[in-house]
Amino acid sequence: MWVILVAATASSAHAQTTKPNAELSPEAVAAIAALTGQAPTNASTTSPATESGDPISRFLSDKGLLNTKPVTALAQQVRDKATNVASELVLSAMNFLGVPYKRGGQSSENGFDCSGFTRHVFENSVGLLLPRRASEQANSPDLVPVKQAELKPGDLVFFNTLRHTFSHVGIYIGDNKFIHSPRAGGEVRVEDMRLSYWQKRFDGARRAPKIEAAESAKP
Repeated sequence: MWVILVAATASSAHAQTTKPNAELSPEAVAAIAALTGQAPTNASTTSPATESGDPISRFLSDKGLLNTKPVTALAQQVRDKATNVASELVLSAMNFLGVPYKRGGQSSENGFDCSGFTRHVFENSVGLLLPRRASEQANSPDLVPVKQAELKPGDLVFFNTLRHTFSHVGIYIGDNKFIHSPRAGGEVRVEDMRLSYWQKRFDGARRAPKIEAAESAKP
């Protein structure tokens, strides 16, 4: 998993020092809440200055998830907690923040549409090949329905954005946030499911039993 992150962040070549009390953006809080099971506090993210050679630090910083360079404690927190398959899937999805939307797109090079994005992430992070369309993913025999109150990082969340059910899909990352490729002119980003737009259009969620089975099989 970290090979992907290192490759994605190798462009940040030289080391810089951080300012203490690095402030987290809402997206970073969501990502770290998903990966650690709790939102980080100022105290947990404050540490002496660190070098940006750390791949986790560079990943979060390069994607604009921190207002300043992330500190060592934060990077270590993410690394230590990202030990299960769902966390690895979320990290893989976050790696594509900023990739532009493209109708029919299924790659970071050419862009993603919503279902192309979820399909790519699931195939390349957990080896599960989802159907191509959002509505087909919602009805996939490889996925099971899950209630909104029981959402976990790595679940698929579906919305009615085109006046028909299951017309849009994203990946839940925790803290009521999901990551998706939104629409023409947009790019892969994190949004809050509590916003009225998404609340009104929420259609349901699905979970991949394969992920839970893989986690149970880990020593």
